[in-house]
Amino acid sequence: MNLTFTPEEEAFREEVRDFVVSHYPEHLRGAKRTEYDGREDFLVWHRTLAKKGWAAPEWPVEYGGTGWTVTQRYIFNEECAKAEVPMLLPFGLKMVAPVIMAFGDDTQKKRFLPRILSGEDWWCQGYSEPGSGSDLASLKTRAIREGDHYVVNGQKTWTTLAQYADWIFCLVRTDPAAKAQEGISFLLIDMKTPGITVKPIITMDGSHEVNEVFLDNVKVPAANLIGEENKGWTYAKFLLTHERSGIAQVARSKKAIERLKHIAEAEHIDGAPLITTDAFMRKVAELEIDLAALEYTELRTLAREASGKGPGVESSILKIKGSEIQQRITELTLEAVGQFAMPYQRDLGHNEPPIGPDYAPLTGESYFNMRKTTIYGGSNEIQRNIIAKMVLGL
Repeated sequence: MNLTFTPEEEAFREEVRDFVVSHYPEHLRGAKRTEYDGREDFLVWHRTLAKKGWAAPEWPVEYGGTGWTVTQRYIFNEECAKAEVPMLLPFGLKMVAPVIMAFGDDTQKKRFLPRILSGEDWWCQGYSEPGSGSDLASLKTRAIREGDHYVVNGQKTWTTLAQYADWIFCLVRTDPAAKAQEGISFLLIDMKTPGITVKPIITMDGSHEVNEVFLDNVKVPAANLIGEENKGWTYAKFLLTHERSGIAQVARSKKAIERLKHIAEAEHIDGAPLITTDAFMRKVAELEIDLAALEYTELRTLAREASGKGPGVESSILKIKGSEIQQRITELTLEAVGQFAMPYQRDLGHNEPPIGPDYAPLTGESYFNMRKTTIYGGSNEIQRNIIAKMVLGL
């Protein structure tokens, strides 16, 4: 695979770099999600890119995509990672939008896609339920057709940033008599509809990132059904391949390893920088080798998509390795920072982390938060089953 960039591609890199430096909001530079001040901080960068026409590089041009080559998309992601700007929220742009494009009708495309692209509508994902996570097909949220609408009752959980969402895309059971996967439908639900209640789940890093969503006799227009009734499992699997492909995050892991090395150069063991110790050097080297292998897998997947083929079983490989690498980076960072990464309890009034080096704050929080990466998007155990079936034929 030739990774040499042409003069035109290098010029594009400079254009991206200059735009990010000059347009990313100053008050968000270096900030973590847990430090954002409400909805607008999450959306400001999305809207800035939307005005530039860069919000959805993966979308077809007909819907507002950039028309970039695979290499340009690679360069764009790399430069955004280097500048440490946040990823745009994927629920609208990278998850429900491809489903609407592939399976929605013209009215749905005209109604929803422009508002996803501009950042006017914030979406969240209604998949997991209590007792229905990895075994998603066992979901129990029920939707009963009554004339020109559905009445939905049930509960969704681990719903990321639902407290800010305008819409939720939901898997619901429309035929309880059918086999598990065959009785599920895909509904788009306005979060302002009467009967929807959002309750926070505070995670171990102290943040309000996920929620429970309760649906009590929620009336949803039948026009918000994607595709055919009871075919939602097909659309759900299509969506998950896009979600899993996006979890790899090679460029951001590269930046995180760079930061890890900087920390290890500053920390000392018996007077020598931690980065020079054999044991730590070996761990970092193994991590970089695995990341390089993942990068080539990601590039092959991008090339496949560029040829008109959607992401396949490769998305499961990207999800497994990408999430595991992200966890290993936080583990090594925690090891390097040592006692300065000790968690602190905000709810007890301890609003500042322990005094330590500049790089210590939030290291512990990041470690705890990243424990989820091997679970969401379909747990890694499930992904291994998919690979065994689809690749190995087991």
